[in-house]
Amino acid sequence: MGAESRLKQLGIELSAAPAPMANYVRAVQVGNLLFLSGHGPMKDGKLAHIGKLGRDMSVEEGRQSARAVGLGLLASAREALGSLDRVKRVVKVLGMVNSADGFVQQPQVINGFSDLIVEVFGEAGRHARSAVGMAELPMGISVEIEMIVEVADGAGAARPKAAAKKPARSARPAARRPAARKRRR
Repeated sequence: MGAESRLKQLGIELSAAPAPMANYVRAVQVGNLLFLSGHGPMKDGKLAHIGKLGRDMSVEEGRQSARAVGLGLLASAREALGSLDRVKRVVKVLGMVNSADGFVQQPQVINGFSDLIVEVFGEAGRHARSAVGMAELPMGISVEIEMIVEVADGAGAARPKAAAKKPARSARPAARRPAARKRRR
């Protein structure tokens, strides 16, 4: 079952991809890798889940925030690729958590994102990941996540060009310049 079918089965409808908040693009594809910019939690097109984990929000609220970020990343990946069925594998994730002093449960917070991705992509959703605490995040958001995915087919991607044929070597050896060698000695 593909990712698009799983979304339907799970009853998940993705909103439109969130607009960039500054001078950057949401996604860049290089070869068969799609790099997705950091996304924050959105609800109804507006920032949501503002605050620091360990002070303003519980771990469970942080997990929900990370899940909301995941929905935005899925929407951006779909927009960039045309379909989430083109995602061959989720490769790497960086999860940043707006953390109060002493808060050390960043991995549990980012699990809200990782659990969603595995629900949608199955084994192909299991990814390498970093979950780190930050002193601040833009606009006070609780979580920011960026993701790299492998794209299954080359449609729309730069495909490797066939190797160019090398010109046939001349049967005649290259001319040598003994005089030049003598001067260097």
